[in-house]
Amino acid sequence: MLLTVDIDAFAAAHRDEWERLDALVARRRLSGAQADELVILYRIAAQHLSRLRASAPDPQLIAEMSARVARARGRLTGAREIRAGDITRFLTETIPLALYRARWWAIGVGAAFTTIAVIVGVWTLRSPEAMGALGTPAELDRYAAQSFEDYYSTYDSHEFFALVWTNNARIAAICVGAGITGVVPAGLMLVNAMALGRTGAVMADHDRFLQFLALIIPHGLLELTCVFFAGGVGLRLFWTLLAPGPRSRGRALAEDGRLLITAAVGLTGALAIAGLLEGFVTGAQIPWLLKAALGLVSLAVLWAYALVLGCRAERALAGGDDVVLADQMGDAAPEAG
Repeated sequence: MLLTVDIDAFAAAHRDEWERLDALVARRRLSGAQADELVILYRIAAQHLSRLRASAPDPQLIAEMSARVARARGRLTGAREIRAGDITRFLTETIPLALYRARWWAIGVGAAFTTIAVIVGVWTLRSPEAMGALGTPAELDRYAAQSFEDYYSTYDSHEFFALVWTNNARIAAICVGAGITGVVPAGLMLVNAMALGRTGAVMADHDRFLQFLALIIPHGLLELTCVFFAGGVGLRLFWTLLAPGPRSRGRALAEDGRLLITAAVGLTGALAIAGLLEGFVTGAQIPWLLKAALGLVSLAVLWAYALVLGCRAERALAGGDDVVLADQMGDAAPEAG
């Protein structure tokens, strides 16, 4: 059994290692070399704790070492107490990275959506049979002259915001949650693209296409882009199921699934902003140019958030500068060999 003097000597001999472990645990970012060092020092500290428990009668030192090892284990496994810095990190790094990695899928879905909407709209506008299938002439006249615009003023602004946000978040959640099927997000994109094309055709047939754009642009640019991201993320997971690449299928789905959930959180927040625009701006009695400007600015902010912050986070991972973020996004954290 160790004597008191032996305990003091033991602590003095290893104090530098323990303090270095504490310093690494407290760091917000770790390089690859620092992560390796953290793993090594954690294992050493765990061995020291085991030895002290077996040989030393000093409860204070044992309690100190137990807390130190627990903190290090939490840093390595991610089981950490949530702090304000973690929330900031999630908002400024994790979510932008998820959106950044899904950007090409979102662009592809947006291009396909727009193409389908234009084709359906032009075909409906030029086909009396297709236009007639949407309703009687009187019904279409009433829709173009009154119902379409009245939709944005039927409810109080705060109620309309809640209704729109709930509906859009539901669509995004379905695209994301059922993305692995491939059929569900593709089907939702197709249905909504056709509906938008037909609505535009009805408004254009009644010489109200500019009014259609005026009511769609303020909130629709951001809203539709969020839907494109949701569909793109869902289809990305479906593609991972079909072609996991060098990863095992299970690992690939787990990693991309974390990407999917993270992106869904970010899109929910963006859709809330789109809902605010639709509830409080689209139907407001303010100049149309101001409405359009707000819509364009919100869209630019979303893309800047995804591309600028996302690219920065991607570069940090590529340089091995962020082990915790790598773990959150499904990349393997570096360990000592």
